[in-house]
Amino acid sequence: MTEHWIEVAGYRLDAGRYYDANSHLWVETGVGADPTHIGFDPLGRETTGDVVEVSFVGAGTTVRRGDAFGSIEAAKYVGPLEAPVSLVVHTGNQQVLDRPGLLNEDPNQAWLVAVALADDSELAQLLTGEDQLRPWFAAEVERYRRQGAVAE
Repeated sequence: MTEHWIEVAGYRLDAGRYYDANSHLWVETGVGADPTHIGFDPLGRETTGDVVEVSFVGAGTTVRRGDAFGSIEAAKYVGPLEAPVSLVVHTGNQQVLDRPGLLNEDPNQAWLVAVALADDSELAQLLTGEDQLRPWFAAEVERYRRQGAVAE
């Protein structure tokens, strides 16, 4: 996958990834035999607060879009991590399991799980590319600022 970094309202996004507007998770599709990775976008991580613990379902588990593939405990949110697409879990990121704070440092690099997509067509329900990401993300930042969930 080719990286194409853009900046929106002070946040960096890879416009080559797919983003779920509801969960603020990104999906980076693998090339060839490489697995697909899922992680937090920077706004999702910020509005969740500092992450202190994560857990994931076991390898080989099939998860439908919207169902939990794990859970998270953070300063502002405790609860399930909902799959942005239907998937089969290969593995959780052991570095993140051992040191959940890695997500706080750089959510663009610290992925959560490596997966196989169960239905590639579901990617069409996510946002990708600069033309889709810029207006959506700018509106989300403004919405969270109005709620006091992110700093000015």
